[in-house]
Amino acid sequence: MAYFKTPEELLEAIPRVRAAGYRYLEAYTPFPVEGLADALGRRDERIPWIAFSLGVVGALVGFGMQAWTQVVGYPLNIGGKPLLAWPAYVPITFELTILTITLGLFVSLLALNNLPLAYHPVTQAPGYRQALTDHFALYLEARDPRFDLEATRAFLQTLGAEVEEVSR
Repeated sequence: MAYFKTPEELLEAIPRVRAAGYRYLEAYTPFPVEGLADALGRRDERIPWIAFSLGVVGALVGFGMQAWTQVVGYPLNIGGKPLLAWPAYVPITFELTILTITLGLFVSLLALNNLPLAYHPVTQAPGYRQALTDHFALYLEARDPRFDLEATRAFLQTLGAEVEEVSR
């Protein structure tokens, strides 16, 4: 775990860490830092497609449920009106589309972020609480193929960071 005093120092260090070949890293900051997700390379292009797919499913289910009920399940000819009176289905179809997107994205984002996470070793680091209040931390995982404890410690210290080992 490497601690920096300012967000600028953290943002300057991340590209250098990535250029050195490290891939399994995470940043902890007390407030949102502009450009941090881009620096970490964490843009997930699947989320808009997941939302679109959920919206299509919600709209089809909403419209299909109403159409089946009116046309197949309980067809009632009232005053010569058509059985498939689709303009009346728009509000419920819209609401089910939004509901499906909202609930589906909530569950999808939990799954994509591996949440809920019962335990993570970084929470046991002595300086972790400072990273939540007034410091900026960069966490490099030992599973990274480039990781060597002493070499990584020396490299992070050259970036001007206070470095500590996080034990499992």
